[in-house]
Amino acid sequence: MIEITTKEIAGLPVLELVSATKKAEALPLVIFYHGWTGCKEKVLMEGYELAKRGLRVVLPDAKFHGQRQVGETITHRQEFWEIVASSVKEFPTLVAYYQKNVGIKENKLGVSGLSMGAITTCALLTVYEQITAGVSLMGSPCPVEFAHRLIAELPGIAELPAEYIAEQLQQLEMIDLSRQPEKIAGRPVHFWHGTADEVVLYGPDHAFYEQIKGKPFARNVTFTTAEGQGHKVSYQAAVEMAEKFAEYFNV
Repeated sequence: MIEITTKEIAGLPVLELVSATKKAEALPLVIFYHGWTGCKEKVLMEGYELAKRGLRVVLPDAKFHGQRQVGETITHRQEFWEIVASSVKEFPTLVAYYQKNVGIKENKLGVSGLSMGAITTCALLTVYEQITAGVSLMGSPCPVEFAHRLIAELPGIAELPAEYIAEQLQQLEMIDLSRQPEKIAGRPVHFWHGTADEVVLYGPDHAFYEQIKGKPFARNVTFTTAEGQGHKVSYQAAVEMAEKFAEYFNV
């Protein structure tokens, strides 16, 4: 039986999923991030598939989402990258909690997410060497390129100073995996994306994979193309994601 527990870690609301018979054990840990306008409860399917395979799973609410919502989430569109950056900054707090309280077996630490959560996943892989594996579901390792597209669609963009926009883009370069792909450093990373995705486009994600494929640092990188799939993670994709972590962590 999978046990689902509501927790607050240093003020951060999360759901923890783990087999009831293993909850006191040190297990591999996977932190899974939801998408834009979503919440931790909306990714319970993905969390459940991971926990079924003997992993401890943490589903956080991102800034301005779920229990951290301030007004309608959609009104925070201009703060999209602040939300991603906040998740990146909060990541060590979540990891430290589990290291201290129950342990992380053999330091096996995974990150995954869908849409905005997958963009967060790629950013985390860029920043934290301690992460041992990752799976990106319909995300992008190219936040600078993606930001240019978002900026063009923002209401009132003409009123924002050009210097402000340039500053925001410059900050994104630090978490842009496509501009420093060598930071994958041989870690197992899997990408899943649908060809009909109109929200986070398939093209840049797949082009990144083709660019790095065959290079030593990307020897454990794989990619699944879902023909005709739009911006929605299928059950089959969730199972594939969980199976990847089971393989990576040998559970």
